[in-house]
Amino acid sequence: MADSFLRVAGLSMRFGGLLAVDGIEFDVGEREIFAIIGPNGAGKTTVFNCISGFYRPTTGQIVLEGQNIAGLGSHVVARRGVVRTFQNVRLFKHMTVLENLLVAQHLHLKTSLPAGILRTRAYRESEKKALERAVDWLDEVGLRAFANREAGTLAYGHQRRLEIARCMVTGPRVLMLDEPAAGLNPQEKKELQGLIRQLREQRGVAVLLIEHDMSLVMGVSERILVMEHGRPIALGTPDVIRHDERVVKAYLGEE
Repeated sequence: MADSFLRVAGLSMRFGGLLAVDGIEFDVGEREIFAIIGPNGAGKTTVFNCISGFYRPTTGQIVLEGQNIAGLGSHVVARRGVVRTFQNVRLFKHMTVLENLLVAQHLHLKTSLPAGILRTRAYRESEKKALERAVDWLDEVGLRAFANREAGTLAYGHQRRLEIARCMVTGPRVLMLDEPAAGLNPQEKKELQGLIRQLREQRGVAVLLIEHDMSLVMGVSERILVMEHGRPIALGTPDVIRHDERVVKAYLGEE
């Protein structure tokens, strides 16, 4: 694995009297595919919300390339190169597929309000580059034929792909996928697995993944963190996790 460039250390999150996450520590290397798994209520999405800036952690550090980003707003974290999808698809459903990818680039365009009003040369060039990136990603995820369709009219599997493209069009370093296989059929899950590998290999991103589909997790991940009741119980390669007694107990219980 390459040197760690995303590190989570001593992460905890308290909601009033509830300690939802406690003592989470892991690191992700460049171009690594890293999964977080656990039963419902284990705290996985809370960890995601802390990393992506939706929650301010109670304690702990989230270090991206040497800088602590814990507590920064989600828009700041996104600008630093950490982007995410959600359990439920959150597209602009009444915008076209192409418009969804153009809107996603808003924070990254080097333009100003006066430049937009006057439509300066720099503004027009920025618009052109944004359009080119959007079309490039529609090709990447196989949705170019749907560019002018309203996003809400796409099949569910295509909406999932569009959500990933909307993240990737911003040029992230870390792509966070929150249950991307939810609602997909077996063929779509197989295609998703290939897409995740493709993003890592061809686009150079690290992928941080929450997922309940164990065939996908075991098939694509290089390392896995297992959580239960807000705490880590195991960390290792898929083969190590598959045979860990604590993991079997957490998922299946014991007699």
